[in-house]
Amino acid sequence: MLIGDVQGWVDNFVSFDDRFLERIAAAWPSCMAVLPEQAGEDDMTINLVDRLAKDAVVRRLCHWVEYQFEPFGLNPDGSKYSKGIIDLAVLFDWERDRYLAYECKRLNVINGGSRSSLATVYVTQGMMRFLTEQYAEQLPVGCMLGYVLDGDVSFARARISAAIGAHGPVALAEGPTPLEAIETIDRFRTRHTRPTGSQIELRHALLSKLPTVAPHA
Repeated sequence: MLIGDVQGWVDNFVSFDDRFLERIAAAWPSCMAVLPEQAGEDDMTINLVDRLAKDAVVRRLCHWVEYQFEPFGLNPDGSKYSKGIIDLAVLFDWERDRYLAYECKRLNVINGGSRSSLATVYVTQGMMRFLTEQYAEQLPVGCMLGYVLDGDVSFARARISAAIGAHGPVALAEGPTPLEAIETIDRFRTRHTRPTGSQIELRHALLSKLPTVAPHA
């Protein structure tokens, strides 16, 4: 739960995301160097969180970086329950209801010589969890990390934009709007209207698994 000016929290979350992505960019090369070319989503996230949790700058920026964080929901009888598992979450203090969520998805997966963009999964099983408030309940900002396995970030971004446009429940209010790249991380943002009427800004970061783009037909 947020106390005080909501826009102030938006500004804080956005500022933190910028600085956090700088540390992700710094950790990314060594993190990916120890993993296979078509690494699994969990393996990539585990290795990334391990490095971020040891990063001196990250330790000054936040309270904790959690792999597979479980936000709690509230039953009518006052008991709590798990709302699912967020791939990566940043906690700023001991308040569990106030966090910045990063949902991680693989993109451009190569299997048997063919490429699957997985952009639809990125939207329906990633972004939509913020729209339904399964993740980031009553919070104004959420983040997506896209692991682009073949290095073709332009293709991944185009497919995501198409998938967003084709999925009405995503309730797009604004965007996709480009953001300034951080190192090699390609970024954009979108704004959405939730069924409750509140809006949420989603910030998207696409990270190339490969050091160079490998275009495909």
